[in-house]
Amino acid sequence: DGRFEVVWISRAGGWEPGRGYVSAADTDPATLHVAPLSVAGRLREGLFQDRTVVLTSATLAIGDSFDQVAGSLGLQGEKAPAWEGLDVGSPFDYPKQGMLYVARDLPKPGRGVSEEQLERILQLVEASGGGALGLFSSRRGAQQAAEYVREHSDLPVLVQGESSLRGLVERFTAEEDTCLFGTMSLWQGVDVPGPSCRLVLIDRIPFPRPDDPLATARARAVGRRGGNGFMAVSAYHAAIRLAQGAGRLIRSREDRGVVAVLDSRLATARYGGFLRAALPPLWTTDRLPVVTGALRRLHAG
Repeated sequence: DGRFEVVWISRAGGWEPGRGYVSAADTDPATLHVAPLSVAGRLREGLFQDRTVVLTSATLAIGDSFDQVAGSLGLQGEKAPAWEGLDVGSPFDYPKQGMLYVARDLPKPGRGVSEEQLERILQLVEASGGGALGLFSSRRGAQQAAEYVREHSDLPVLVQGESSLRGLVERFTAEEDTCLFGTMSLWQGVDVPGPSCRLVLIDRIPFPRPDDPLATARARAVGRRGGNGFMAVSAYHAAIRLAQGAGRLIRSREDRGVVAVLDSRLATARYGGFLRAALPPLWTTDRLPVVTGALRRLHAG
């Protein structure tokens, strides 16, 4: 409801996007945050009411439906302006160009990157001979994975924060057997066509963090209206972010590779189908030997 705002106070400590938990002292200054519970009413009245608007994005639809994003933008319900959704398709042949690997056998993720995930990352990057873009839920997770791969293989690994993001992406693009591990800044906007990015690793489903006050307030508001707050807020957020991350793989008609999601919930949880519907229609498997074999062939040329 656009009439309500969410207000919260934070210090320098706490969960920060891309960094994980950062400690804070009691003497650190506090920051007061104010954000609208919903922007739907404001957009309806301030943007859509008396003009024609064209909205474009590669990640607006879940499956073939625009309803969820339309509702969040104020285009659903009583007195909503008329709108049309059009999926123009893709020039890419996703089932032939790429593979989606879901690590069904791994334990459900806990805090950080597990030993099982680290070992699976190593297996995958060794099979691909590098060329891996690792998308992690925290900076600490990216660092853990980089340290593990560096310790157990000779593959060069770049980590977000060790240099400028632009410099890291440029080096990753230029060096076909280099890996680049990082956090949310790499989930969107990174465009590396060609063999330098033949494996995209995602450590976990990117749900909003549990203590996110805005996501929590929005989920509760949906629940009060009789809806499913988890699906409308957390699952929707995760679906869009997953689509953005997986979209780093196929950037041209010649690209080939694997998106590997190391979170078994994508295969086993009830909401897994909803999340997968947002992803490009890659050929899907949960069999590790199939994936490592494909990566070795790809690396061999």
